[in-house]
Amino acid sequence: MTELKPALEAVLMVVDEPATEEHLAKVLDRPRREVADALRELADEYDVQRRGFELRLVAGGWRYYTRPEYAEAVEGFVLDGQQARLTQAALETLAVVAYRQPVSRSRVSAVRGVNCDGVMRTLLQRGLVEEAGTEPETGAILYRTTNHFLERMGLRGLDELPELAPFLPEADAIEAETQEGVPSFDPDAPDSEHADDKTEL
Repeated sequence: MTELKPALEAVLMVVDEPATEEHLAKVLDRPRREVADALRELADEYDVQRRGFELRLVAGGWRYYTRPEYAEAVEGFVLDGQQARLTQAALETLAVVAYRQPVSRSRVSAVRGVNCDGVMRTLLQRGLVEEAGTEPETGAILYRTTNHFLERMGLRGLDELPELAPFLPEADAIEAETQEGVPSFDPDAPDSEHADDKTEL
């Protein structure tokens, strides 16, 4: 029978998203508990050896990640001096979706104070948000964050999100205002994804 730990390492080297213990157990034809124990042992071994990568449980599955202390080296190699990060407008919009989900585009725009259609398209294309049904009263499409969002943020679930206040100051007051029917943004205002920052790749 194939050794479990080397087999897990080989499989995890080629996954595109975190692999669940159930899936790994099925693929390798081993009991789930045995696979779970082996994964945790591998993670501990990498920590003790201070390898350049680590094995982490994120968004319900396991995947290899480079260690934060080597981020500069990895970024220099992958990006070759170019920035591929989300714009400030996209980050703000993503934060609103994360904390208010499921939420419509109009509500996100109301909280941010600007039209966010272009930014939402970017987040959809990057797989960070997805459609989550419609609002019963208006029929507006609702959006939520994805497992890819959790993976990129290094979170196991939404309950691990930081406190809301530092990221969305006065959001409650703005939302209360919009619920009273007072518009808090100009629908004709330029899309901030293009007006605020054009460096996004």
